[in-house]
Amino acid sequence: MSHNYDFDLIAIGGGSGGIATANRAGSYGARALVIESDEVLGGTCVNRGCVPKKVMWYGGAMAHSLRDAVGYGFDVTVNGFDWSALVEKREQYISNINNAYANYLGKNNVEILSGRAKLVDAHTVEVKGKKYSAERIVLAPGGYARVPEIPGSELGVTSDGFFEFKTQPSRVLVLGAGYIAVELAGMLNAMGTKVTLGIRHGSFLREFDLMLQERLTEEMLSDGVEIKTHFTAASLERKGDLITAVGEDGERLEDYDAVIFAVGRSPSTSDLGLEAAGVEVDKRGYIPVDKYQQTNVPSIFAIGDVTGQAELTPVAIAAGRRLADRIYDNQEGRHLDYSLIPTAVFSHPPMATVGLTEAQAREQYGDAVKVYQSNFTAMYNSFTPHKTKTGMKLIVTGTEEKVIGIHMIGLASDEMLQGFAVAMRMGATKRDFDDTIAIHPTSSEELVTLR
Repeated sequence: MSHNYDFDLIAIGGGSGGIATANRAGSYGARALVIESDEVLGGTCVNRGCVPKKVMWYGGAMAHSLRDAVGYGFDVTVNGFDWSALVEKREQYISNINNAYANYLGKNNVEILSGRAKLVDAHTVEVKGKKYSAERIVLAPGGYARVPEIPGSELGVTSDGFFEFKTQPSRVLVLGAGYIAVELAGMLNAMGTKVTLGIRHGSFLREFDLMLQERLTEEMLSDGVEIKTHFTAASLERKGDLITAVGEDGERLEDYDAVIFAVGRSPSTSDLGLEAAGVEVDKRGYIPVDKYQQTNVPSIFAIGDVTGQAELTPVAIAAGRRLADRIYDNQEGRHLDYSLIPTAVFSHPPMATVGLTEAQAREQYGDAVKVYQSNFTAMYNSFTPHKTKTGMKLIVTGTEEKVIGIHMIGLASDEMLQGFAVAMRMGATKRDFDDTIAIHPTSSEELVTLR
C-alpha cells in the first residue's frame, strides 16, 4: 500500500501539536519525523508562552501573598526581588522540558530534524536542500506575535521580547486587549513594575463574558494598573533611554522603559511552500481543515494555531493525538470536538471559563436561558488588607436547566474549572450541581450552592 516513502508521517513544527502527533503515531509503530526550525523543541508554549508565563505569574502571586501576609498576623519585611534570579531558574526549567521532549520522541522512535521545512509537493518536504518524503504530512508550524506597522515599531517588543528581559523594567506600556496583554500587564504590575495598559476600545477581553471583563477591570485598577481606553498607537518615539507612544488622536503616553505589543498573533504559513503542494489558505493566512484536520490536499493535515480554531496548547495536542489514533490505530471516526473547551486566563486574579457567555447563550437560546451568579469575598481575602472579590456565573438553559456556561474570576479559579468542565461535557444540569455535596470551606462550593 505504501509507496517507497522515507516516512509514514512528517510533522512540520516541533511545538505542542507536531510533537504530540508524531509521538502518538510513533507509539503505534509509525515511522515519524519532526522538523523544527528553532534551536530547541517545544514551540511557543514551552519557550515563549504558557510555561514561562506561568512561572512569572507565580512570581506575581508570591508578591501578592507577601502583601497579604500582614492580614494573617505576619510582620514581613521584603528586602527586594531579584528578577534576574527568577529568569535564570525559569530558563533552566524550560531547558529541562526541551530535553525531556527529545528523550520522549526518541523512545517512540521519532526522528528529529533541525531546520526550516518547505513543501515541495503533497508528499515531499525540503530542509536545507535535502528532500524527505512521507505518506502523510501534518502542518503544525504555529503562529507568531504581530508587530503593528507603525513608525518606531522597532522600539517595542512582543511577548517574545518580554521573555528576554534580563532585568526588570520600571515602567512599561502594554498595548493590546487580549488575554496575553492582560496577563503581561497583571504580572508585571504584581512584581512592582508601573504598568499602563493601552486598549483600542472601551474594554478588554471582549470575547469573554461581560462579568469577567468588568470584575477584572475593577481588580486591575485597584491593583494600580493604569488603563488607557480608546488608545491606538500611531508611532513610537525614543527620548534618551525612554520610549513614548503617540496615539492616533495625538495623545502621548510618555517615558516608558519598554513597550510591549500584544496585538494578536498570525499563522506561520507564509514560507511553507503551501502553493507548491496546492494547500489552500484563507484570507488571514490560516489553513482551513475538516473535522479530521485534513486540508484540501488529502495527504496533508494541519493542527494547532495554524488552523485558527481555539489557539490553545491542549487543543493542538488533543487534535494531533486523535489524528494519530484514527490513522495509525484504526480508531475510526476519532476527531476533536471543538465545543466546550475550558480555558484559564492567568490574570491577577485568575479567571476561568467554559461554554457560552451570557450574550452568546441568549442569542442561541433566547428566553430559555437562566443565569445564576454570585459575587463574594473569598475567606482568604476576608483577612487581607486588599479585598479581592470572587465572581461566579452559571448559565443554564431549558426546563432541565442544562449547564451551558461557567465563568469565574478570583483566587484559584484556574485550578477549579477542570472538574466542572468534565461534568459539563457529560451533560450536567443545575440539579446535578445542587445534588453534589459541597466541599467546605472553599470557593468552589459556591458553584454547587447557587440560588
